[in-house]
Amino acid sequence: MILLSFDTEEFDLPREHGVEIDMETSMKVSRYGTEKILDILKDNQVPATFFITGNFAQNAPDLVKRIMDEGHEVACHGVDHFVPKETDFKESKAIVERISGIKTYGYRQPRMFPVSDKEIKEAGYLYNSSLNPAFIPGRYMHLTTSRTCFMKDGVLQIPASVTPIIRFPLFWLSNHVLPRRLYYWMIKRTLKYDGYFNTYMHPWEFYELKEHPEWKTQGIILMNSGKELQHRLDLLIKELKKTDVSFGTYTKFAKNLLMHE
Repeated sequence: MILLSFDTEEFDLPREHGVEIDMETSMKVSRYGTEKILDILKDNQVPATFFITGNFAQNAPDLVKRIMDEGHEVACHGVDHFVPKETDFKESKAIVERISGIKTYGYRQPRMFPVSDKEIKEAGYLYNSSLNPAFIPGRYMHLTTSRTCFMKDGVLQIPASVTPIIRFPLFWLSNHVLPRRLYYWMIKRTLKYDGYFNTYMHPWEFYELKEHPEWKTQGIILMNSGKELQHRLDLLIKELKKTDVSFGTYTKFAKNLLMHE
């Protein structure tokens, strides 16, 4: 199964570089990106999972509704993306479920920081997708963890996809910087080994960040951002639709996997 996901959060990247940004501007950026993503998914008729922060849900309940109305999954992504806490999963669940009116089954901690799976289980989550099993300097060092799905403390772990053997991450940034054909080849090779592909992106990547030098966005992120990334996402989905692997939500994937264990 092909698992597309979007970490739907208030845009806080400038704050990582000491640049303050107000919530109104943060939400303007993320709203724009989310709408573009939804348009692309609708045009291609494929489902995805949106991991939503409490801040985003409270400031954009109309987009939460659109996500559900168009057949996508709503999951949880903490409360305040810039200041993640180990206890956010409970408050995040309460906020997103109140605004969406449905039960949520999945969680991803902001920036994929660690979170207690025992407490995730007690909160009623089915799965946790807070692991990038790769080495990314200054961010992750997870070369000894499982590359593929596994159970921990009663919760299904769904790591982000990395290539076999060398564990090259196939996440959002790879879609910015790699030549498209190379990226597609790596994804298909991983699909062959693992039987599924799991990636994540952010709505703010689809905004015209290059028009705002005051935000001090890194050049590697600016590469193929905005309209270029919208085009890349559309082409990526079209390329993956050529395979014999279906698109699905994380909850559907998790339930299918657990049912056959």
